[in-house]
Amino acid sequence: MKKVIGSILAVFLLIACKSEGVKKNKTNLEVIHSELKNTNSKNKSLNPTKIVNELKLQEGLEIKWFKHGKGDQIKEEDVVNINYQVFLEDGTLIDGNELLNRQSLPFLVGYGVQTKGWDIALKHLRIGDFVEVFLPSKLARGKYGIKGLIPPNANNIIRINIINTVKPTKIIDGIKVWLLEENLSETKKALETNTIDFHYMVGTKSNPKYDMSYRRGVPFRMRFSDHGIVSGLKKTLLGVKRSDKIWILIPSSEAYGSSGLLDIVKPNEKLFYDIFVAEVL
Repeated sequence: MKKVIGSILAVFLLIACKSEGVKKNKTNLEVIHSELKNTNSKNKSLNPTKIVNELKLQEGLEIKWFKHGKGDQIKEEDVVNINYQVFLEDGTLIDGNELLNRQSLPFLVGYGVQTKGWDIALKHLRIGDFVEVFLPSKLARGKYGIKGLIPPNANNIIRINIINTVKPTKIIDGIKVWLLEENLSETKKALETNTIDFHYMVGTKSNPKYDMSYRRGVPFRMRFSDHGIVSGLKKTLLGVKRSDKIWILIPSSEAYGSSGLLDIVKPNEKLFYDIFVAEVL
């Protein structure tokens, strides 16, 4: 019996593969192209073609267009489907939807789903664009990198094809809900009398991913009668099923309002939840 299971840590999982460090003094994308052609990537739809336009932005971030799309300009809080690859400068493929055997993955703009440079770059793109982005290390994983995957101070090269916009599955009292993956084999839906176990990441524009259950290694257990749970979260979790994967963007009126939450959530800030439902009890 097939179940549709959401990725637990995030939609954009970094797949651990061996890398041997970054070759220094190689920041020219024209030179890098020749190296990337030698990778064992199967995602041929992202092979570079003739550069038709380019843009240099803050702190060394560069965008080169292989194709200009004719769709809408991407803006904050848009969810877009992207076909993407991330390389080190030596041509090592370190991330991409092909590594998850997916034709595309969704991306929410402006909430730190990936590193800071992604949000900067995406807001300069349109639906249908095919680009290559040079992401300096300070806008990527910085001086820490990711052990065994991204060396410290490593620049990234990202190829992205913006496929389409993903509209919310539903909107409840201003709360936008994207049902990204649904367990079609499950019939039991959460009612107010049920208890839900779920893994989550939550953040704001100013404070992305400020809390996540994965760090604790156990899912969060919620009863609809529990106090201290933001109202917008309770509203959207009604009707979920085991193994559903959901993104939720909650307006401040359904979260912490004009008061905010200590020094974690600013007054009038929206909350972004990335949720994987472990069980409906």
